[in-house]
Amino acid sequence: MAENKAASRYAKSIIDLAIERNALEEVRQDMVSFAQVLENSSELGAILRNPIVPLDKKWGILENVFSGKVHEITRSFMQLLVNKGRSAILPDTATSFVAQYNALKGIVTADVTSATALTPANRAEIEAIVKQQTGAKQVFVNEKVSEKLIGGFILKVGDRQFDASILSGLNKLKKEFAQGVA
Repeated sequence: MAENKAASRYAKSIIDLAIERNALEEVRQDMVSFAQVLENSSELGAILRNPIVPLDKKWGILENVFSGKVHEITRSFMQLLVNKGRSAILPDTATSFVAQYNALKGIVTADVTSATALTPANRAEIEAIVKQQTGAKQVFVNEKVSEKLIGGFILKVGDRQFDASILSGLNKLKKEFAQGVA
């Protein structure tokens, strides 16, 4: 938990610095790219978390991977954390940065699991409903298809969930019958 708090504080500091230097969009893209690289390379994440790997080796690897590809703010930040022995929280900091950026810009992600692929009209309706309910300026819809739902959908936004699937309705009905019989 302390690591996540530190990552959140570092992310907030970087956002403030990036705003001050008019580089918020570039740094956001760097953080998204960094998170993607970590997602695709578990080895890099393991190296950053490993206390046995020397700091100069960690920085050398990051420098090799990101040299010339990230904004100077991002580069300096990565170097600072590595030099302070805090490279293990770099992944959490990148994730926290993106979350704080989204909150700052009014961007919400909606995860929709449906029995069939969403039509453009369904997608637009979900975006409109999420905007209305959350006050978001922009909504990204992550879509997943799961035939086991039989029909309907499950919508998750943050820690809220709306389940309008047939599977859920059948499970509720099954529980009611089981309680009525007993």
